[in-house]
Amino acid sequence: MIGRITGTLLEKNPPQIVVDVHGIGYDIDVPMSTFYNLPATSEKVSLFTHFAVREDGHFLYGFSTDAERSAFRQLLKVSGIGARTALSVLSGLSVTDLHQAIALQESARLIRIPGIGKKTAERLLLELRDRLGQALPGVTLPGPGALASTTPDNRSDIMNALLALGYNDREAIAAMKAVPEDSGVSDGIRLALKQLAKV
Repeated sequence: MIGRITGTLLEKNPPQIVVDVHGIGYDIDVPMSTFYNLPATSEKVSLFTHFAVREDGHFLYGFSTDAERSAFRQLLKVSGIGARTALSVLSGLSVTDLHQAIALQESARLIRIPGIGKKTAERLLLELRDRLGQALPGVTLPGPGALASTTPDNRSDIMNALLALGYNDREAIAAMKAVPEDSGVSDGIRLALKQLAKV
């Protein structure tokens, strides 16, 4: 089992990244909360990982903190919740916010996340109440990512990330209106998700 990976960040194509470890490039899916805190490409990165073996292949998921990975693993234990949905939850809510939503039984905060309907939200609240609804972990909320110079590719990457997270074209286009032209990819995704949370 691969529990942690350290190497050079080669590519950032949210929600997937590529990390080079001694000449081997690992494709790793990450939640947006982790993506916000990634260094620039060509720099060293270290992530907590979850390795999954399924019939359709082997998959590696990366997290900037152990708290994120723990929350991801708890989400996977909920019936009907797969890795893609678990990543969407952690992309829409920080670990602290997720704990608060579970502790306060706030289904509305979960329903705002793509792929989470009323029934799924209620199932999450019920099944995670005893696992995540206790003491809140001491985690640091994502800080602002490094701003990059504005290019059409940045806006395309932001748009593609929103679509990959499950938002439809109309929702993604509307959210992009809240993203300033000078936003880098990480900041742009954060602002777009913040706008979508208000809807």
